[in-house]
Amino acid sequence: MSRIVNLGVLVSGSGSNLQSIIDHIEKGTLPARIRIILGNNPGAFALERARRHGIPCAVIEHGGAGSREEYDRKLVDSLQAHDVELVVLAGFMRVLSPLFLRAFPMRIMNIHPALLPSFPGTHGQKKAFDYGVKFSGCTVHFADEGVDTGPVIIQAIVPVYDADTEETLSRRILKEEHRIYPKAIKLYAEGKLQVEGRKVRVKDHPQPEDSPRHNPPVVDF
Repeated sequence: MSRIVNLGVLVSGSGSNLQSIIDHIEKGTLPARIRIILGNNPGAFALERARRHGIPCAVIEHGGAGSREEYDRKLVDSLQAHDVELVVLAGFMRVLSPLFLRAFPMRIMNIHPALLPSFPGTHGQKKAFDYGVKFSGCTVHFADEGVDTGPVIIQAIVPVYDADTEETLSRRILKEEHRIYPKAIKLYAEGKLQVEGRKVRVKDHPQPEDSPRHNPPVVDF
C-alpha cells in the first residue's frame, strides 16, 4: 500500500527530471512530497522550477565549504531538518562522501543516462554513441560509494539508430528518464523494493514479457 514519502532533491543544472517528478506528484500519480530542493549552483534552472511550484529550496555552495565531508554534513543537516526520508539526485554533479551515504543508507536514488554498468561517470550518452552500441538507455539505481555502481532499480532500453547523432540519442534517452525515475520512487513509496546484495527485487510486480529486441531487426529467413 502506498504512503506519502518525503523527498529531498539535490540539483545542479536544468532539472528536467525534477520537473517530471513534480508533475507526477501534482497529478496524483506519485505518492510523495518534496520537502526541500538543495542546489550547489545558484544559477541552476532547477531552483527556478522549485520556486515556480512553491517548493522550498536553498543553495549550499561548495566553494569555501572546507572538506568534502564538511560540505556533505551541511547537506545532511538540511535534509534531516526537513524530515527527508528518500534523497533523489537529479543532475547533482558531485560525488557523495561516505558520511552522506551513511546518513541515508540505501535511501539515495540516482539516474544515469546509460545502461549500467556500461558507461558510468559523466557523458554516458556520448560514450555509448561513440562506442557504437546498438542499444543504450538509462538506469535508476541506489547510490553507493562507487561512481554509478549501486544496485539497479529500473532500466529503460533505447535503440541507437544509424541516423542518430549524440543529440538525438540523448533526447530519446531523456524522455525515458522522465518515465522511469518517478516509477522508481513510486515503487519505493509502495514498499516494493527489496535490496539483496547487488540485486533489487520488486515485490508483487508482473514479470516483463519475454520479448527480445534486436537492432537491426532480425526477421525470419
